[in-house]
Amino acid sequence: MAAKKTKTKTKRNYKKEYANYHSKPEQKKKRAQRNTARRQAEKDGRVRKGDGKDVDHKEPLRNGGSNKKSNTRVRSRSANRADNGKKGGRKKGK
Repeated sequence: MAAKKTKTKTKRNYKKEYANYHSKPEQKKKRAQRNTARRQAEKDGRVRKGDGKDVDHKEPLRNGGSNKKSNTRVRSRSANRADNGKKGGRKKGK
């Protein structure tokens, strides 16, 4: 019989994570762009705070996409985060 492995859950160090990644100027700029897209969609009435929707960039910002209305779409949180930035997103019915 194989020995049972036990997982030990370590606490996430948010302070270190922010210092090493999220506080970098490049990441702040990307976060500001995502927030701008969300605010614009709220202004247009496409999303509301707390509605469980994400504003997705069809052409991701990291690939040179923009915040133009033609490059953004509203998707469910689960669908948007399931495709990991791949074009087309999750297949219907799966």
